[in-house]
Amino acid sequence: MVRTTMTAALFLLGAYMSPLAAADADNAIAESRKRLKQGDEEGALKAAEEAVKLDPKNGVAWFTRGEVNSHMRRHEQAIKDYDKAVEVEPKLDVAVNQRGGARFKSADIKGSLEDFEAFIKAHPSAYDDHWRYGISLYYAGRFEEGAKQFKAGEKAFGNDAENAFFHYICTARKEGVEKARKILLKIGPDSRVPMMKIYDMISGKAKPDEVIETAEKAKLDKEDKNEALFYAHLYVGLNYEAEGNAKKCEEHLRTAVEKHKISHYMWDVGNVHLKLMGKK
Repeated sequence: MVRTTMTAALFLLGAYMSPLAAADADNAIAESRKRLKQGDEEGALKAAEEAVKLDPKNGVAWFTRGEVNSHMRRHEQAIKDYDKAVEVEPKLDVAVNQRGGARFKSADIKGSLEDFEAFIKAHPSAYDDHWRYGISLYYAGRFEEGAKQFKAGEKAFGNDAENAFFHYICTARKEGVEKARKILLKIGPDSRVPMMKIYDMISGKAKPDEVIETAEKAKLDKEDKNEALFYAHLYVGLNYEAEGNAKKCEEHLRTAVEKHKISHYMWDVGNVHLKLMGKK
């Protein structure tokens, strides 16, 4: 979806750029993406800034700089870049979608929903697998709509314990834990540690401590172990919130966010949760 939209945007933008400027800007964009993929954030940012300088009317150049700033968790700057991308290329819907993510990470739940809904309106087929929209619905307290989105996510994420988890907590927050367990989404095996133990927890077949223990005892390399512990504490914390235990929720989310930082969007979910609790 993203690649298709960006390719279309490049085609459309070509009509407004001189051939030399377009080529130079495209080269800088390609360089920025390559460096970001290699983990060279500063190099990626420098190349993206060069692309913007070479052709300030190139929406994809602004979008690319937004992606780099977002990756660096410079969310306010990323939002400004996405704003500019849409200003110079109104049909660049992918920038609206990504701005929604940046707004969520800035704890602007309302703004994230506005952007995600605009993107889904333009691309209805994106609804089923738009889990970021579902998460924003959860944090907006729109639990019934959130549960509906994660139910639709079954089509795209049939083996994903995380999708089932968010469907569960949306339902639990609206109708209670017992009702949520009765309509728990069925999943295939999720091989990631400790996802199946998390699923057992929301099924009522495992205790929160068992989730943590599964992650702690897993034979994984350092990076994978850190990630497993992050997810264990994140989902144990969110489960405690669904059960009405705010103190335990905060305890585990703080452990996840502060002691087991990862680069994924879900780290930002934990971080935003703490902000919204007024604890960060």
